[in-house]
Amino acid sequence: MCSIIGCSFQSDVAPTIVRGLQRMEYRGYDSVGVCTFDKQLNLARGVGKVQDVNQEKKLDKLPGNVGIGHTRWATHGKVSENNTHPHVDTLLGKIAIVHNGVIENHEELRSEFGFTHNSDTDSEVIANLLAHFYIKRQDPKKAVSEVVKCLKGHYSFLAIFDDETLVAVKNHEPIIIGLAPLGFIVASDVLGLIEGTNQVIYLENKEFVIIEPPKIRGMKIYNFEGKETKHKTVELSRKVVDVYKEDYAHFTIKEIHEQINTVNKVQCNTPECNTFYAAKMLCEAKNIYFTGSGTSYNACLIGKYLLNKQKIKVEPIISSECPFLNHDFDEKSVLLAISQSGESADVLETVSIAKHNGAKIIAVVNKTASTLAGISDLILPINCGPEIGVAATKSFTSQIILLAVIASHINFTEINFKDISNCVKQSLMAENKVEAIAYEIKDVSDIYILGRGIHHPIASEASLKIKELAYIHAEGLAGGELKHGPLALIDETSYVILLHPSDATYSNMEISGKQVKSRGAKVIGISEKDNPLYDHWIKVPACSTEIERVVSEIIPIQLLAYYIALAKNYDPDYPRNLAKSVTTK
Repeated sequence: MCSIIGCSFQSDVAPTIVRGLQRMEYRGYDSVGVCTFDKQLNLARGVGKVQDVNQEKKLDKLPGNVGIGHTRWATHGKVSENNTHPHVDTLLGKIAIVHNGVIENHEELRSEFGFTHNSDTDSEVIANLLAHFYIKRQDPKKAVSEVVKCLKGHYSFLAIFDDETLVAVKNHEPIIIGLAPLGFIVASDVLGLIEGTNQVIYLENKEFVIIEPPKIRGMKIYNFEGKETKHKTVELSRKVVDVYKEDYAHFTIKEIHEQINTVNKVQCNTPECNTFYAAKMLCEAKNIYFTGSGTSYNACLIGKYLLNKQKIKVEPIISSECPFLNHDFDEKSVLLAISQSGESADVLETVSIAKHNGAKIIAVVNKTASTLAGISDLILPINCGPEIGVAATKSFTSQIILLAVIASHINFTEINFKDISNCVKQSLMAENKVEAIAYEIKDVSDIYILGRGIHHPIASEASLKIKELAYIHAEGLAGGELKHGPLALIDETSYVILLHPSDATYSNMEISGKQVKSRGAKVIGISEKDNPLYDHWIKVPACSTEIERVVSEIIPIQLLAYYIALAKNYDPDYPRNLAKSVTTK
C-alpha cells in the first residue's frame, strides 16, 4: 500500500524520485522520504503530502546519482518523522532502505542479532541485516542473499549501498524495473517510472536485482538461491500510463464520469474469449467460491446473485476471513478472485490457500501484470484503465458487468453494452440534484441505505463509498432486516436512502420506506419514478435488466459521496487512513 522507488542515473536522481512518488500518491500514505548517495547518504523525510514535505525539506534538491524514495502508510509504529522511510542502518550508517509489506519476524531478528534501532518499524531490521552481512561478505549481492534467508513475510524493498549499488528485492510484493536512457528506475507501480521509460521488466516472486553504480550501468537479476535469471523486456501501453485529470477537479469525479465508456470495455464477442472459458469452468466445478475485499467483495455478492439465478451455487468469502474458515477447496473447486490491483494481500492469501488444496483460480483484475494474474489459471481483465482515486468507482461497475457477462454465457443471453452506457449517462444527469442534497446532509452522523435482492450488495457498496469519502457512518441493510434491530436507531435525525427500482422489490421496499418515514427519518429515493415517501428524489433511468439497474443506482451514490467530501472540505482522491492497494494484512 505504500510506494517505493529507486533510481540509478548519471545525473541527480532526486527530482525524478519525487515526481514518481507524486504519481503514486493514489496508493495512500501518511509520510514521505528520500535518500540519495553523494559521497555520503543524504536523507530527508517528513509527515504529510509529498508536495508539502518537499517544499519544507527540499527532497528534490538532494544531490546524488543513486537514490530511493518512499511514501509510508503506517503499520508498525505511529505516524512520525522517526518512523518515516528511508531507514539507515545503525551499524555502518552506509546503507539505506525503503520497504513495502510486513516483516513478520522482525522482533525475533532484533533480539537474535542485538541490533540498535532508531524507529518502531519492522522495516529498520532490513537495513541492519544488510549491514551485518555486508560487513562479513563485502558484496551487496551476497549480503542480500543472506538477508532474504532471514526474513519472513510478504515484502519488497530497495537499498542503496555506499558504493552506489542499488538493490531491489521482491517477495510477494510488486517490483518493476524501468530501462531508461538515463539509467534504471525501480518502483512498486508503473506510474512511478513512466517518466523515464516505457520499457520494463517485471521481477518474478523471490527474485532480486543488483544495479551496479551509474558509471558502470550494469544490471543482473537473481533468484533467492543466488542463480542469475533472464527476463524479457515488456513495452508499456501508453494507455496504461496516460493518467491525468483533464478539466476535472479530482480523479474521483473524472473516473465516475468515465464509466460512460469503461462499461463498454468489458466485452467478449467470440467463443475464444476468456469469459466463455470462465463460464465453462464454473459450470463444471463441484464447489465455486468468489473472494474479494471491500468493493471487490461487494462485487462478489452481485456475482453470487447473478449465478444463483442460473441454479449455480456460489459461496462468497471475505478474503481476510478465509484463513479462519473450514473450506472445501479441492481439485474440483474453482475460486474466482476479484482485485482491482491484483496485489491485495488478503486476496492473495486466499488464493494461496485454494491453490495449495488443488483449486483452479480465475482472476478478475484491472492490472494484468500483477501478482494475482501471475498465479491464476485464467485471467479476466476488466479493462477500465488506471483508477487513481482511492475509492473504487469505475472498477466496481466493470467488475460487476464482467460477472454479468459470465452469467450471460451460462443462460445464453447477451449483454447490451450500449444500453448500459446510456443508463450511466442518464444517471449522471442527476449530478446537480445530488450535489444539492450532499450539502444538505453533510453534517449528519449516520446514513442508512436499504436495498433488497440484488440491490442489497449495492446498498453495502453505497455505505462503503460514503464512509470512505465523506467520513460519515453509513450502513447498508437488507430492507427486511429493519424490524429485526436497526429500526431502533431510526428517528427524526436519520437519513435513509432507498434503492427503489420498479422491479419485484418495489412494493417491499415501499413498506421499508414507510417504516422509517413513520419514525421521522428523511428519505432519499433512488428510483425511476417519484413517490410521496421521498423527501428527495434522485431520478435514475428505467432499465430493462438487473445489471443495468444496479449500475444505474450506484452512480448517484458515488456522486453523493464525492460531493459530501467536497462540502466538508475533504480530499476525495486520498481519503484519510486508506490506501488504494492494501498489500499488508
